[in-house]
Amino acid sequence: MDVPDDAALPRAIAFVDLETTGGNAAHHRIIEIGIVRVVDDAIVEEWSALVDPECRIPPSIQAFTGISDAMVASAPPFAALAATVEEKLSGALVAAHNARFDASFLRRELRRLGRPFVAKTLCTVKLSRRLAPHERRHNLDALIERYGLECDARHRALGDARVLADWWLRLRRERTAAELTAAIDAVLAAPALPAQLPEGLVDELPEGPGVYRFLGEADAPLYIGKSRRLRARILAHFAAEHREPKERRLAQQVRRIDWRETSGELGALLTEAAWIKAQQPVYNRRLRGGGDAVTCRIAADRPDRIEVLALTDLDDGVSSRCYGLYRSPREALRALTEIARAHQLCLKAMGLEAGEGSCFGHALGRCRGACIGRESAALHGVRLQLALASIRLKEWPFPGPIALRERDPDGAVEWHVVDRWVHLGTARADEELAALVAAVPRPPFDVDVYRILARHLERSPRLDWIALPAGPARRRA
Repeated sequence: MDVPDDAALPRAIAFVDLETTGGNAAHHRIIEIGIVRVVDDAIVEEWSALVDPECRIPPSIQAFTGISDAMVASAPPFAALAATVEEKLSGALVAAHNARFDASFLRRELRRLGRPFVAKTLCTVKLSRRLAPHERRHNLDALIERYGLECDARHRALGDARVLADWWLRLRRERTAAELTAAIDAVLAAPALPAQLPEGLVDELPEGPGVYRFLGEADAPLYIGKSRRLRARILAHFAAEHREPKERRLAQQVRRIDWRETSGELGALLTEAAWIKAQQPVYNRRLRGGGDAVTCRIAADRPDRIEVLALTDLDDGVSSRCYGLYRSPREALRALTEIARAHQLCLKAMGLEAGEGSCFGHALGRCRGACIGRESAALHGVRLQLALASIRLKEWPFPGPIALRERDPDGAVEWHVVDRWVHLGTARADEELAALVAAVPRPPFDVDVYRILARHLERSPRLDWIALPAGPARRRA
């Protein structure tokens, strides 16, 4: 007996919309919930509630939604509404515009209460794209305009949830059940993850920037990475499982994945560098550190000679008097030797080769004779400085410590506190800024952090920063 086309469609759909204090479920809270429940193509229930977020609502959110601090002051917190919300969603496909946003907030709030969120979620943005790929816009305003829908309370939870329910009922009249079933199945198709990872993890993964960890047995760190799009990057590890041996081993060994969302790429880069050094995951090689980092300086009394110094021996930190950053004296010697060969410099005059008489390079035509007096020390010194110019370090361009501001698309702000190329930490509130500057002991100078910051300053002509009061004098390690 053939199954009717309609039987493949979900009987019950709960259309959900949330208003929140911001766009990041890790830092923001729900302020309003709206649910419209549709069963067998009929609206059977509408429900909404204001929610006390237990924090201030940013002015921009108040202006956008019309929901003020006064309006939620007497509202129940989410904990008091959790059972009701679960009841309204029970047995239904949960549908929302940009469903991952709404699901991430519901999941986070329920997790705080020790309750799981296991409902299957349908993104109506993706459904609209699947059904109308020729259309450029698929936001809620576009759907209202395209289908002639009405909304008596735009940017309020119940008003927006009603629009979604009306849109679905319109689709049921205009599209065949087979079309809708195929589109829904395509949207719900989840990327494959290793079987040992928890069900629903795909829906939890955030879209924005941040850092992630793959953890193995007993939470042993396997791999740490960063991305401007966390969800896509994490899933890419498993999509390539059959091609890359490293990805295949990770997929077999991973037992848990966690992450930290950041406001932007700079925060992700700084956090990744710190996590890798602190946790030493087995599959990371880059940024792991190790050894005694060094730099080079031209000797004060011998302009043709270069000195290799440990970074911890620099009382005034790195500056434009320094050349190159290396993880060990051996790495520095190897780099300087290559520079000397390329520019016909004398390793003996540079202080990098011992012994009397001519240097080894002179016999091979790689030295112009500074070791035996054929080239003056002054001329050799000038050529040495020119050869090193490309690896000259940057002077700290600010009078003291600063805070670099980074915003996410929803306006959430992180302040990266930096002093003389040292990242002191990241703050999300004003009171944290002063605490980071005053904290002792200060973090040590880090080669990778210097490179991250120098590259960021170079690529950001309109740098967003504020000056901070000077903290305690830097102590030598």
